[in-house]
Amino acid sequence: MHPPPGAAQAPPLARFVRLAGEAPLPRRADRSAGGTLPTRAFRYCEAAASAAAFGWLVFPPIDLDLLWDGEQVLWTWRGAGGWHPLSVAQAPGFRERFDAAAPPALRGWSPPLLGALPEPGLVNLWSGLLARSRPGWSLLVRAPANLPRMPGVELFEGLVEADAWFGPLFVNLRLTRTGVPICFRTDTPFLLVQPVPRAAHDDAALNGFAAEDGLAAMTAEDWAAYDRAVVAPRRDGACPLGRHAAEVRRRRRAA
Repeated sequence: MHPPPGAAQAPPLARFVRLAGEAPLPRRADRSAGGTLPTRAFRYCEAAASAAAFGWLVFPPIDLDLLWDGEQVLWTWRGAGGWHPLSVAQAPGFRERFDAAAPPALRGWSPPLLGALPEPGLVNLWSGLLARSRPGWSLLVRAPANLPRMPGVELFEGLVEADAWFGPLFVNLRLTRTGVPICFRTDTPFLLVQPVPRAAHDDAALNGFAAEDGLAAMTAEDWAAYDRAVVAPRRDGACPLGRHAAEVRRRRRAA
């Protein structure tokens, strides 16, 4: 249903602005995890398929490699002609483009592409994007769901209140191998950005949970719900594949 003419339009859940790089723009994640999810999981496991599709995929801004020798981090990029020690680095040619476009007071303040953090093997990597979220929503920045992890690197997750902070969308990462190049390519997503309502991660919500121990904690309603979800479909040897997935899809269509 479309809103009536003249009605106020809600802002998008997320808005991305690419300032640097040549990678594809962010795109909606898909239920097959880029075709890597096993066919049985894609067809019958609604939980896995829904998780794979929850959010937007973000790609590295340029092709680059990182190398940790155990003491310092080196980096290189296409056309660099060799490895360079990393402290803080701009994307090639970006500083000049930024200063040519920015208001005079902001010239010289272009975001760096990479930064070596004080802790051994830790690096800050900018996606080349700025991001804003709808009022009341935050953005969870994490590794893509249900895609194979990049070898030799671990990503720290971050929850950004991007409705109030319009800044660079970056990730902190830990290099876990020494002496082996870690390759980031613009055709392979390295981040997943997921919208989260602010109310879901404030203390008032997160402190409101229950953790109970033992079978005695099960109420009659709990047993009935367990029966409906797990036991009843399997009585008499039944339980067709994908039953739960089909039920979820029916509920979504009805809604």
